[in-house]
Amino acid sequence: MDKINYVVTDTPSDEDIACVRSGIKEHNTPFLKGLFHQDLACFAKDETGAVVGGLVSEIWGSWLEIKFLWVSAKTKGQGVGSEILKRAEEQAKSLGCHSSLLDTFNFQAKPFYEKHGYKVKMTLYDHPVSTERYYMVKELG
Repeated sequence: MDKINYVVTDTPSDEDIACVRSGIKEHNTPFLKGLFHQDLACFAKDETGAVVGGLVSEIWGSWLEIKFLWVSAKTKGQGVGSEILKRAEEQAKSLGCHSSLLDTFNFQAKPFYEKHGYKVKMTLYDHPVSTERYYMVKELG
C-alpha cells in the first residue's frame, strides 16, 4: 500500500458504510460466532389498531438490549409502558436472557426504569449538550 487518502465526510456512501460494517463483522465473528441474536418488539395498540406504545429491542447472547420504548401522550400514566416492558422482559427471559441493558436521557424516563429495577451503571455528562445520558442494567432473574 503506497499511499492512503483520508476522507472525512458528513455524507458517507452506503458502500463505504457497508465496507466498514463488513470489516468489523469479519473481525468479530471468531469471537462471537454462534451467538444467539434476534429482534424483539412489543406493541400496545388501541381498539382501532393504532400503535399507542412500543418497545424495540434485540437479544444478543443472553442480554436484552432495549433500543426504544415509547408511549403516546394520551396513554401515559395508564401502565402501558410498564406492561410493555414487563412483557418484553418476560419473553427475553424465556429465551435465555439473564440481563437487560438500555440507555435514557435525564429528560426521558430514568425514574420509570429505576421503578422497574434498572440501575445506572454509567452516566455521560453534557451529552450531547447540557443533558445527561444514563446507561442502565437490570438482572432479569
